[in-house]
Amino acid sequence: DALPATSLVSPETEHREGGGNQAVNQDPSGDCIQKAGIKEIRKAAINRDHRADSPSCRQRAADGMEGVTAGLEDSEGRIDPSVDDPDRDVYACFMKSHRCYDLVPTSSKLVVFDTSLQVKKAFFALVSNGVRAAPLWDNKKQCFVGMLTITDFINILHRYYKSPLVQIYELEEHKIETWREVYLQGSFKPLVSISPNASLYDAVSSLVKHKIHRLPVIDPLTGNTLYILTHKRILKFLKLFISEMARPKFLQRTLEELSVGTFEHIAVVHPATPLYTALGIFVEQRVSALPVVDDKGRVVDIYSKFDVINLAAEKTYNNLDVTVTRALQHRSQYFEGVLKCYGHDTLEAVINRLVEAEVHRLVVVDENEVVRGIVSLSDILQALVLTVGGTKDD
Repeated sequence: DALPATSLVSPETEHREGGGNQAVNQDPSGDCIQKAGIKEIRKAAINRDHRADSPSCRQRAADGMEGVTAGLEDSEGRIDPSVDDPDRDVYACFMKSHRCYDLVPTSSKLVVFDTSLQVKKAFFALVSNGVRAAPLWDNKKQCFVGMLTITDFINILHRYYKSPLVQIYELEEHKIETWREVYLQGSFKPLVSISPNASLYDAVSSLVKHKIHRLPVIDPLTGNTLYILTHKRILKFLKLFISEMARPKFLQRTLEELSVGTFEHIAVVHPATPLYTALGIFVEQRVSALPVVDDKGRVVDIYSKFDVINLAAEKTYNNLDVTVTRALQHRSQYFEGVLKCYGHDTLEAVINRLVEAEVHRLVVVDENEVVRGIVSLSDILQALVLTVGGTKDD
């Protein structure tokens, strides 16, 4: 197998703003990524009885359902239709029978930042490489210690911005390690990662439990980062096999019936909302997107965390007093409009819309286009694998 190319961006091989030098293809510890060795572990670790289509897995699902339905009959002997679904846990079984290694491509580019790199140059490197996050390598500790994401960029801007007339010194001069010391304030937060031999079920559980969007796959033997797992990549992997799997009845139920998504305390902004205010909502409410609504609450646009990286691409982060509408004029990609759905749409229809459009969320609206909620890839995976589609022993 070809080795994944790792781009280590350090002070010695830093990206230049005007176009940059070619990234160094090596891994930070100096050891080759022994992907073939991991593959042997992967094959040996899979037990035929744990495959999603194996008789024993299907039998366990049936046995589990027997116990669930028996406990949910009402006084007249009727069964709640939401659990009368023998194929309910087919996706959970699928995730348990596949490993994180299965999603690691034969060859891929991985951008890694040394913690001694300047914060500003790191964010420019994210933009130029077209990635949203990068693992952080601590040369003193000789291990990965965290992730640098767009959320860090937002936090830095919101914490240190004063006015368009005052340069953000901390963004211009701080190194990543300095920012981490300020942000963590002495509290140790270990990097949340996963082994390539762990199940995709464990990966989904970890993403949901820790409320994170990116999960590094790290080889426990070498300490190398092989890949970054996301909700989107896991769902696309599931989509490859979904036509061959049984179709649970809950796919035909609506978002409202299944309570999939967020329908209370939806954070929104208005076209005239200052950008700094929007960044403050990202920081304080830990949301990943803000529907832009008019004075009647109707959605007219959406401002996401990913849009904030355009401030680095355009070098316009020194003026955060502009409106959200003005900031959205700097979108680097074509915007086809806000992708929406309704609370009465089926879960299957919403999944297809998300996957086909390759977006991270849909805004739930009513018949008047008024915002009623948001459903994200995280909500979908959690429903398919852990809650609605979870097994009895989860």
